[in-house]
Formats: sequence, structure tokens, C-alpha cells
Amino acid sequence: MEKGNFVDYIRVFCRSGKGGAGSAHFARTKFNPMAGPDGGDGGRGGHIILKGNAQLWTLLHLRYYKNVLAENGENGSKNNCTGRDGKDVIIEVPLGTIAKDEESGEVEAEVLEDGQEVIWIPGGRGGLGNSNFKSATNQAPEYAQPGEQGIEGWKFLELKILADVGLVGFPNAGKSTLLSVVSAAKPKIANYAFTTLAPQLGMVEYRDNKSFCMADLPGIIEGAAEGKGLGHRFLRHIERNSVLLFLVPADSDDHAKEFEILYRELEQYNPELLHKKMLIAISKSDMLDDELKAEIAQTLPPDIPHIFISSVTRQSINELKDMLWQALTKE
Repeated sequence: MEKGNFVDYIRVFCRSGKGGAGSAHFARTKFNPMAGPDGGDGGRGGHIILKGNAQLWTLLHLRYYKNVLAENGENGSKNNCTGRDGKDVIIEVPLGTIAKDEESGEVEAEVLEDGQEVIWIPGGRGGLGNSNFKSATNQAPEYAQPGEQGIEGWKFLELKILADVGLVGFPNAGKSTLLSVVSAAKPKIANYAFTTLAPQLGMVEYRDNKSFCMADLPGIIEGAAEGKGLGHRFLRHIERNSVLLFLVPADSDDHAKEFEILYRELEQYNPELLHKKMLIAISKSDMLDDELKAEIAQTLPPDIPHIFISSVTRQSINELKDMLWQALTKE
């Protein structure tokens, strides 16, 4: 899919339906011209509902869907007839979508499961008809409730990629190459920075017909937490990954410093990301001998597991899968 077709951020104007008004009607029958109030209730206004769809992975289909307007409820009528509810609007979204209010920034809904339906913006309640207000002391109420207004405002839909493993690294660290080797995904691969401009997902096959999802995310640069490069647009996708695999290329000038920069950018963006399970993979290791590997290993954090791999020669790729699977399944 072309890079321009990945849309993970949409701004829309939403308005749920207005509730129908209750009826202030009085029954008139042939033999009882004062039969009393029989006004029905108004119908509920239409909801705006978010529904998870595992077959979607982008918000592209909503790019030109700028006004989401639900139907109003019908008014109540005589003979205690309730008005019809307004038709709900169901918006299908990929898993991992969150909905926010533009003004307050509050998260109003979150969709994580296929088929999950969340009432994002409820429709207004229908008004009560005058038959609800009759009593021994008020046998002929001449009033009924109006319908409740719907809710309107500008909203955001934001997608955070759901994946088991997220690849974290500087541009041109070998993330796309690794994903193409361990899965059937075909990300664009080239020898220049920011080849990947949108997240790519791949299913990694493991032993005994098991599998897990890996995400190739656009590369971090120093200052990404402040919005430089792809900035926040990239970093928010990391929030939903269970395990973070840091890729540091073997030809880096300072492997430990490169990892520290990546680690610091995550910390500045969201300190909670540091509680995730982490692994370090030194990519392009086919150019290293055992002595160089030992020197590099001494500079890496001792509390984070590391492995030397090569996607080209497939060096230690199976061992990497074992480490990732253990991290995903370990309590």
C-alpha cells in the first residue's frame, strides 16, 4: 500500500440525534369525550457508535467523512404511541483507535476488539408525553417534555497500532529488512534515511503454529519527543506494543549512546513506556567478528537482553524469535 494511504489521524464534526418531543394529546372517543391524556413519548435521538473491524488498519476510509450527523428521534403521538428512535450512525474503525474531544482533549472512547461496539456520542433522550404526568390531583396535564438535544462538537479519531513487538531504532537501522525476513510483509527497503514513512505490520511465524505481530515503525531521530522528524506521530504507536525491540546497527559509531538516545526519547514522550519489556538487537552483525561483538556487548546495559543478528545472512534470527516469544509469554 502506498505511503499516502496510511491515515492514522482524522478530525471530524459529530452531532448525535435530538430526542423527539413528547405529545400533549387528549383522547376523544365517541362515548367519552374526556377520556384523558394519551400523549406518547418521543423517540431517542440516534447514537454515534464506533465498531472495531480487524480487517481495517488505517483511517483512510474516513478521510473525507468530515460531518457525522445522526438522525433525530420522532415526536410522540396520540394513543400513547412512542416516536421512532433516530437511526444510529456506526463508524467502523481499525483496532487500536481512540476517540478524543478536540476542546478538552479527553479520551471518550477506545476500540480494541473485533466487533466491539462503543457508544461514542449518545443521542438525546426522547421527551415524556403528558400521559406520564397524570395523577389523582392533576388528571389533565396539558404539558409534555421536549426532547433532549444531541451532543455536537469537533472530535479526533486517532489510531495507535496494535502489535506484540515494536521495532525501535534510528532511520536506516535495518528494521524494514528484519521485518521482511521474519514475516511475509514487504516494506520498502532502501539505503537512505526515512525509507519507512508509515507503520508496517507483519505476522511472524513461530514454532508449533504459533505467531505474533511485529510492527516496523518509522525511525526515531534525536528530538522526536519534541516533535522533530515524524515526532509524536511515530511515538504514539509504541504505546500499544507489548515488547520493544531496539535495533542498533553494527556500523554505529557508539552503540551504547545510540541506545541511550532512543531510550531517552521514549522517556521524554511517555515515562510509562519504560515499563515495557525491552530487547536490544545489534543488526548487520555479519560484518563483526567475535572480538568486536564482545567489546560491543560490554557497553550495552546489563539489565536488558541483547543479541547480535544479521537479516541478510539470517544469523541468529531463530534465536531472536525465541527471545521475543519468551518476553511475550513471560509473566
